[in-house]
Amino acid sequence: MSGTLPPVRDELRGVVPYGAPQLDVPVRLNTNETPVPPPPGFLATFAERLMELELNRYPDRDAVALRTALGAREGLGAERVWAANGSNEVIFQLLLAYGGVGRSALLFHPSYSMYAELCRNSSTPAHTVDLGLEGRLTLEHVEGPVHDVVAAHAPSLTLFANPNNPTGALVGHDVIRALHDTVTGWVVIDEAYVEFAPDGTSARALLEELPRLIVSRTFSKAFRLAGLRLGYLLGPLGLVPELQKVRLPYHLDSLTQLAGLVAIEQESVFLEHRALTRSECTRVHDRLAEMAGVEPLPSAGNFVLFTSPLEDGFDRLLSQGVLVRDFSSAVGHPGTLRVSIGTPEENDAFLAALTRVLEG
Repeated sequence: MSGTLPPVRDELRGVVPYGAPQLDVPVRLNTNETPVPPPPGFLATFAERLMELELNRYPDRDAVALRTALGAREGLGAERVWAANGSNEVIFQLLLAYGGVGRSALLFHPSYSMYAELCRNSSTPAHTVDLGLEGRLTLEHVEGPVHDVVAAHAPSLTLFANPNNPTGALVGHDVIRALHDTVTGWVVIDEAYVEFAPDGTSARALLEELPRLIVSRTFSKAFRLAGLRLGYLLGPLGLVPELQKVRLPYHLDSLTQLAGLVAIEQESVFLEHRALTRSECTRVHDRLAEMAGVEPLPSAGNFVLFTSPLEDGFDRLLSQGVLVRDFSSAVGHPGTLRVSIGTPEENDAFLAALTRVLEG
């Protein structure tokens, strides 16, 4: 058979699929993964319990055991916790349930670029407030452009990452309260990197105070399980039943649910690397600040966004065997790169490569 394929949706024409390059190079520091693998005890326990799974049967459709364990960590019942295939799917399900045609979302720039794609894929128009290169939301933003968007469009959801990705900027509870009080719909605080931030950062402490607040988390970053694809949210009573209406049947497989349970049991061991990651983030930031023409932003995550005088810095670092993320187009500032924090040896290799490139 031959002929023309049926046309894709208009808004998907010419679109490049989301994704950072996956290249086989000596030093990969472009996707904010934790370079330390899961602890050996995790793999041993997981393998032992894996033998007990009935893989010929469908998984628990609502992941009750996993949600119960996640809730217990936060002092919440399972009815206030939802889990899905990464925090991306959590946010997508929120948009499917509360967004769509005739509704809209409030986004910020710069921020995680996947938010806009999830809005597009759920047919949810998005309105964006510009935060400048730092990506730090302030009370002035809330009282000014955020208020204006709300007055004009009454968005159903507001998506905000704290710490911000890609900038690493952090906002306090006062700003989150103001944001919640200004908007009319859900406020979704994406805390993918919160375990790297100072204690007390999480908006979990505000859940009982702010009735339209949702906190999203992931196991991909500090829990060093990016290959697992597990995310979850914490929210008010009544939210989970609405998300169950839009989730795919058996969206979270039995292996992922089991792995999540074991990781929660071994949480303290999983998170032992954070002190080293934080110190390495400070070291990389400070070394970058010493380089001529390089300006790194403060970061509360496991990455550093920086500007440099090199518009081809990504390619020149890649030629040295170091893969970082190019954010020049995304933030509208040439020479902007983001480097993930790797092992001390990987960080040294990146710093040495950048030094050579700047001098070369």
